[in-house]
Amino acid sequence: MSKNTKPSKQLTLDSLSPAPPQKEEAKSDQQKMEKRIIITETGVFTKEDELALKVGFKLLPSKSAFSRVQLDLWFDSQKITSVPVRIPQGALSADEFELTPVLDMKGIPAGAHIIKVEMSELWSSGEKLTQTAKEVTVDYIPLTRESRFVKVPSVKSAAGADLVVVSKSEKDLYRGIEETMKKENNSKRDSW
Repeated sequence: MSKNTKPSKQLTLDSLSPAPPQKEEAKSDQQKMEKRIIITETGVFTKEDELALKVGFKLLPSKSAFSRVQLDLWFDSQKITSVPVRIPQGALSADEFELTPVLDMKGIPAGAHIIKVEMSELWSSGEKLTQTAKEVTVDYIPLTRESRFVKVPSVKSAAGADLVVVSKSEKDLYRGIEETMKKENNSKRDSW
């Protein structure tokens, strides 16, 4: 062996070179994926003095990335409620959810109204991190008990429709059957 060559050191886990930077950048891009709330569906159902609003939404990248989600409802540019939404974190729950708030419409006049659904994720200080909104124009027509009344009556029964005309020979046949049944019943009785 020559004096100029040094024996090589044994590689250990500490001395291994780091992974190529491209792989780390790909991982950091995935971790930095933007959190978003997407409102997928809004539907309105009118009941008597009530308006049921169906709100479907999806959490991206997944439900586990969200901690505090809040739903704000606006009716004709006035905020009517602000509700925290509980996001289940179990393995069986999906990333898509559905809420159905019901609005009491007593005293609200008929006509076009704008309902705005606003969803956001809140920071602990109350600052909104992720926010999305969707507006729905509702042509509200109040339903009353009178409007649900039946306009056309239904027929329960017609007199004479259940009446059957029996001929004399059929009548005699029925009487014969009745008498035979009575005799059989009397013969089955125990006599003391």
